[in-house]
Amino acid sequence: MEKMFLSSKIKVLVVDDSVIFRRLLATAVQSDIDLKLIGTASDAYKAVEMIEQEVPDVITLDIEMPGMDGLTFLQKLMKQHPIPVIIVSSITKGNREICLDAYLKGAIDIIDKPTKLKTDLNLYDFYAFVCEKIKGASKANVRKKQRLLFDIDHIEPVVVKPSVSSLNKVIAIGASAGGTTAIEYILKRLPKQMPGIVITQHMPKGFTKLFADRLNDICQLEVIEGHDNDMVVPGRVIIAPGNHHLVVRGNMRVMKVNLLDSELVNRHRPSVDVMFDSVANTAKENAIGILLTGMGADGAKGLLNIKNAGGDTVVQDQASSIVYGMPYQATLLNAHNHIQSLSEMPDFLIKQCME
Repeated sequence: MEKMFLSSKIKVLVVDDSVIFRRLLATAVQSDIDLKLIGTASDAYKAVEMIEQEVPDVITLDIEMPGMDGLTFLQKLMKQHPIPVIIVSSITKGNREICLDAYLKGAIDIIDKPTKLKTDLNLYDFYAFVCEKIKGASKANVRKKQRLLFDIDHIEPVVVKPSVSSLNKVIAIGASAGGTTAIEYILKRLPKQMPGIVITQHMPKGFTKLFADRLNDICQLEVIEGHDNDMVVPGRVIIAPGNHHLVVRGNMRVMKVNLLDSELVNRHRPSVDVMFDSVANTAKENAIGILLTGMGADGAKGLLNIKNAGGDTVVQDQASSIVYGMPYQATLLNAHNHIQSLSEMPDFLIKQCME
């Protein structure tokens, strides 16, 4: 029985050139009975040697390393061994774009290296946070993400005639792990004649602005990182900034967003539940809520509130989800009106909003 238990553990490889953070991450992994540390590597070349000996279930990876940097290693790894990777890096202004690039090219999640861990309580909180991320990443379908990235490169946006009815809806989208790719897939396909869209994607502070700018460059819609009192208007997408909840206020004639730095909800800020709840209260039957791929349960209760308020609700199906956590939790609450493949969602939204 003991051998069977050990074999079921999630195997983790830690890759970081910092001795301190290798030890810190190794200790975090070893503190959880569901995880098994199979080794640590100080650079990409040592990591390759270790992977040849034993393939891990999850890799934590630093970006700034000597010899071969983390992004180059990630790209090579995705071609040979599509293993879930969590970027663990000091997210400074200088390397945010590189980290985001890694995120968009295959990494499942990003963890900002803490600059201060003053007390044992902070340390244990960090351990729990890392272990939660690793467990979620272990469920990710990396090959599915790679196929989706290929599909995105070949998307042609839909062109439709403007419709007055597009003023009468608000679309709210929530996502976590794997969500950046799913959101890009949806938005790139949508025409600019769409209702106002608000999005909460779990991302660290500093990344949401880069993500919004990227989407704004490749989509017909205007995509911005949210600021206090930004108007929710047709043709605009507002993304909740990292470390702030985004709430929708007003009515269907004048609708704005506000940002809150209140306490974490479901261990997240921004939280999908917080945004969904505000949309349910503000838009009611004019709301369309969509819950995409991600680990955990954030957004499930909020989606149910949208449904109960008379809005339409959609969850991503298991087959197209990179991590089938948040959508699954929503189905357990019967918070959905529809279960859809990601490929169905753009046409569904166009039909719902243009008729």
